[in-house]
Amino acid sequence: MRTKIWLSPPHMSGQEQKYVNEAFASNWVAPLGPMVDAFENELAAYLGIPHVAALSSGTAAIHLALIMIGVKPGDEVIASSFTFSATVNPIVYLGAVPILIDSEVRTWNMDPVLLEEAIADRLKKGKKPAAIIVVDLYGMPAELDKILEVAEKYEIPVIEDAAEALGSRFDNKFCGAFGKMGILSFNGNKIITTSGGGALVSEDPEKISNARFLATQARDEFPHYEHTHIGYNYRLSNILAAIGRGQLEVINNRVTVRRKINTKYRELLSSQEIISFQTEPDSRFYSNYWLTCILINSQKQGTNRESIRIRLQLENIDSRPLWKPMHMQPVFRQYPAYVNGTSQKLFETGLCLPSGSNLQDSELELISEMLR
Repeated sequence: MRTKIWLSPPHMSGQEQKYVNEAFASNWVAPLGPMVDAFENELAAYLGIPHVAALSSGTAAIHLALIMIGVKPGDEVIASSFTFSATVNPIVYLGAVPILIDSEVRTWNMDPVLLEEAIADRLKKGKKPAAIIVVDLYGMPAELDKILEVAEKYEIPVIEDAAEALGSRFDNKFCGAFGKMGILSFNGNKIITTSGGGALVSEDPEKISNARFLATQARDEFPHYEHTHIGYNYRLSNILAAIGRGQLEVINNRVTVRRKINTKYRELLSSQEIISFQTEPDSRFYSNYWLTCILINSQKQGTNRESIRIRLQLENIDSRPLWKPMHMQPVFRQYPAYVNGTSQKLFETGLCLPSGSNLQDSELELISEMLR
């Protein structure tokens, strides 16, 4: 059997070893350290956002963002339903209530019309949402202008979950830079990786400073260990930050390559009416196309997403259904949801194709031939 073609494997640049060696030479292998400081500064410079806290995961970043905004037990937090569970889990960590919002068809992200309907309905029930978490799915920016307009109208802070969208832009502004706080992920399958890691970004220096404090076990400044707050072990290690610095040096190339992969898939599959793609709605949207995602119109031929996925799997080709919406997940079904059927249809017909920046042309052509 041929070597497995993975969905989105790590892709080392060759620069990482330099920084890792430097960290080892200094014997700074504990959490935090000069590599973390440098990684935060370099991320801030890349994104044009002044304040960044490098953390152990994107999930940790969402958890801390909710705490920084002041979410308390019993509060309601609006979130995209069409996402990975890590977007919603931290709401429940805090004893708050997720309010799940379905997608619109242009970007597959949170529907601004449903968002406003949900807010109006929650207000009628006497509950003003404490925050909104909007996701930039598979690298595609959400309708951020419309969502921010609704949020400002009702004075609700926005957290932008750009875990999949590093390098994506909306209206020439990097994803992660919208709203009160932004979230990034550097998990092993992301466009750049620190193995495991994430970041919290904001224009607000006080919130990032407080997040760093809580992320380092909330240790007060005493010669002994003194704690006046409950803290978390959420900071990124110096070694992983060293990997991140090498990865960040090639972020522009990684975005370019993923976009080229997306273009090539479109070219090779252009004759297949049964297949359509997640697509930038207009020139304001610039996706990193972290994953190339397709929809299968199973009514046109006697096939469906799952039969195609299984057929690819038999050929040692990794693919994955689109996210199963949170309002369909057993663990979240009891929570309020405002749905229009969009994300359910996307889940039932959608497939993520291998999209790693180290994908070979021959592999891409093989996958496309298999699909044809």
